[in-house]
Amino acid sequence: MGTEEFDLEVRGHRLHAQRQGSSDAPLALAVPGLSANLRSFDFIAERVAGPRLQLVALDLRGRGRSETTPAGTYGWENHALDVLAVADALGAGRVAILGQSMGGAVAMKAAGLATERIAAVVLLDACGVPEPGTLAVIGRSVSRLGETYPSIDDYLATVRAQGTIEPWSEYWERYYRYELEEVEGGYRSRTRPEAIAEDGAYAATQDLYGLWRHLAMPTLLLRATREFLPGSGHIVSAADRDRFAAEVPTARVVEVDANHMTINTHPDSAAAITTFLAEAFDRV
Repeated sequence: MGTEEFDLEVRGHRLHAQRQGSSDAPLALAVPGLSANLRSFDFIAERVAGPRLQLVALDLRGRGRSETTPAGTYGWENHALDVLAVADALGAGRVAILGQSMGGAVAMKAAGLATERIAAVVLLDACGVPEPGTLAVIGRSVSRLGETYPSIDDYLATVRAQGTIEPWSEYWERYYRYELEEVEGGYRSRTRPEAIAEDGAYAATQDLYGLWRHLAMPTLLLRATREFLPGSGHIVSAADRDRFAAEVPTARVVEVDANHMTINTHPDSAAAITTFLAEAFDRV
């Protein structure tokens, strides 16, 4: 039950995926954030997956090693339909969906499109509109895309200098190395800026809070208690945390001593997800 990477043809395009755990076990699909890739779930997968659960993380279209599709083919609904098509391709009836950041919006969208198929939803620091100060941090993070760097070390140094990942670990080294490709003049992220731009524009037209009504299944919200960067604010505000707990009857909220990035590499996140998914699939 080691790590397995593979491609799937779904809805006319190719998605890249990574499985940890037994392929015969109940399926949890992991959906990364706006500019993230499937490696963002490595820490969690190594601790959650096993003989009783398979976790399959995805590169969304236009990210990582998945295919870049034409303009007009992005947005949460298209990503959600991709996720459901992956479940079909893997022969899964009911699935759990983990979504981090924008992946949380995709997970909630999928819950509305196929409520009866979703055994559980896990939202990693995602549920409502981010606090305004975080938008500049997000902008600096995605500015790495489309740029060519002289070496891998230069790329990693640029990312680390942004200060959003403390402590740095082998998981983040692995994550950022994975997304690079060699091009003329050096190295560049495979993730396409145009995909990020289209998804960002789409998000501006959507009502995140309206997606909460789809969460009829067990739902776990993990909230990062540290600001994205000191002084910038939170992706999930305290007010949204409280509102979510009050308005989503199926919700469980767990706070994690991490920021929006490092919540994915915190032991408390993995422990909470392990317990939650074991309970959710026992109900199926």
